[in-house]
Amino acid sequence: MRMKDNKFFSFFDPVLKYIDTGKFFREPFRWLYAILAILNLLTPIILLVMAINNDLFQYGGGRMIAAFILVWLVIAFVSWLGFQIWWNRREKVYAAATAHDDFVAIPVFSHFIQTFGEWAGMFVGIGGALLTLIAAIFLNGDASMLRLPLVGSGALINIVLHPIYGFMIVVVTRVIAETFRALAAIANNTKKS
Repeated sequence: MRMKDNKFFSFFDPVLKYIDTGKFFREPFRWLYAILAILNLLTPIILLVMAINNDLFQYGGGRMIAAFILVWLVIAFVSWLGFQIWWNRREKVYAAATAHDDFVAIPVFSHFIQTFGEWAGMFVGIGGALLTLIAAIFLNGDASMLRLPLVGSGALINIVLHPIYGFMIVVVTRVIAETFRALAAIANNTKKS
């Protein structure tokens, strides 16, 4: 009896084949994308619940409530965009690597880096600029008390810089992701030759 035919030595073979085809990497990342998309949808709801639990609408002044509503609308908007990014990229994880590739983890992980960069860049670029604008209007330009990385005391310059920062985040993460994918593609094509 050969070792390959012996169930004692080959019962784990289906699991190893599952790992080798890349489904082991693609499917969990697909679920991770779905979870991150849903978390983006829940963010504005959680923020609203926290505001209600802290009696913002009962004890907050009109200016504070108006600022919160605008901040909430910005968070809801960028969270909706974030949901769309993660949800739309969820299915594209399968295109990152195919079953016949030898190097399957690198393309899947690089796809995650790219998607995360798109999400973070959008959040910093759009959300950061809008939150800085709201802080400048409602806090008379003194947003230093918020101590948020998206909001700074130089409101006008930050309104301009946040979209640039967001763009740079997208570009840098995209370059990193494409570098990883290029290396994996070269390695897969070299192995096939």
